[in-house]
Amino acid sequence: MGGTSVCRVSVIATESLSKRYPRVTALDRLTVDIGPGVTGLVGANGAGKSTLIKILLGLAPASEGSAAVLGKDTAREGAAIREQVGYMPEHDCLPPDVSATEFVVHMARMSGLPSTAARERTADTLRHVGLYEERYRPMGGYSTGMKQRVKLAQALVHDPKLVLLDEPTNGLDPAGRDEMLGLIRRVHTDFGISVLVTSHLLGELERTSDHIVVIDGGKLLKSQSTRSFTQTTTTLLIEVTDSDAHPDGADALRTALTAAGVTPVAEPDSTPGAARLVVVEADEERVYDTVRDTVADLGLGMVRMEQRRHRIAEVFQENRTEAAS
Repeated sequence: MGGTSVCRVSVIATESLSKRYPRVTALDRLTVDIGPGVTGLVGANGAGKSTLIKILLGLAPASEGSAAVLGKDTAREGAAIREQVGYMPEHDCLPPDVSATEFVVHMARMSGLPSTAARERTADTLRHVGLYEERYRPMGGYSTGMKQRVKLAQALVHDPKLVLLDEPTNGLDPAGRDEMLGLIRRVHTDFGISVLVTSHLLGELERTSDHIVVIDGGKLLKSQSTRSFTQTTTTLLIEVTDSDAHPDGADALRTALTAAGVTPVAEPDSTPGAARLVVVEADEERVYDTVRDTVADLGLGMVRMEQRRHRIAEVFQENRTEAAS
């Protein structure tokens, strides 16, 4: 389970997995192998993420192909899989008049834990997700963030080997999303539980996951480590301040760099703050010196100069470009 691919254990494996409905194909010959750690499952709404989770839990049959979770066949061993896997659904499904403690204890008992063990595990798990002080309050009075934490707690309470988290940051504000992402990361680092987390927010998965699986229209686009997804490129992003002499500092820098033999390139509109950025290809060391000297000569302030990293969104852009050509 350690560092080399030779001893890598599959937590989830699918082979030519398809799921067809009368008018739509939700999964189309999906073959993927997912190891331990935190894996992000990326796809737009309708990409097949939720369908895949249902099949992995043994709750829906595949039209063709096969899937295994923790070495167990989803078609034949669904009940055994659910004993070892926790699931956090996307949509709110919590009874409003019941306390978090009552609900999580009930879910622990449903997973086969004896009464005393269920209560002990519930207290520990609610403490872990930050709900210990609020554990006896009816959940109808909880905020969205608190409800998401209860859903995470019930997925963890029976000490699973794997948890499947479907859009766990839905409805949360930025601070709530950050807290939830931190909790998800600790599920693996503190407890050794592997995580498959779905999201349509690509930046969240880049920050949280060790590995990324990208699907679109039920097909696998890419499966690789987050590090290789977001590796640096030779593209250099430069952001500068304006000055009295140059009220549009970025435009002045573009003009001066072109005159110095370094031609700026256009960036996609999706780049954050694209209008304020000057973008050049830094395939030679001299480019860095030219940029630095030009900024100084113009009397502009340097806000940042950094190599751009690949973004997961580019996988979708490349795929659609290839499909159109």
